[in-house]
Amino acid sequence: MDVRKLIPRHKHDHEVIKDLQKLSFEELRPVIPDLLVWLQDMNWPVASSVADILRPYIDRITPQLIEILRTDDGMWKFWILNFAKNTTDPLLLREIERIAKFPTRDEIEDEVNLVAISILNGEDW
Repeated sequence: MDVRKLIPRHKHDHEVIKDLQKLSFEELRPVIPDLLVWLQDMNWPVASSVADILRPYIDRITPQLIEILRTDDGMWKFWILNFAKNTTDPLLLREIERIAKFPTRDEIEDEVNLVAISILNGEDW
């Protein structure tokens, strides 16, 4: 099976979710960056299903999450922090601390820094 065929093609593409749920982390690995794109807006219908598939692997996809947190897309960062709020990965926590203490303009405008502060304080956002 070509795992690339299981990347959602549109925001209502729930048909692929059932097959994605059956895959192991190793099988998902090649398409994780493509799946993370669907977390740019958690209001998209397919976003929560993709998040549920990736959530067990949060601490295994730290490099990809940090890469997103270093972009200038404040809203994507906002959703990624909400997605990864229970991380225990020290590298990801360090990036969250950077956002809380030294936020960029987009992180302030999109309240990413406030989400980061709440994560570090163990509070729900």
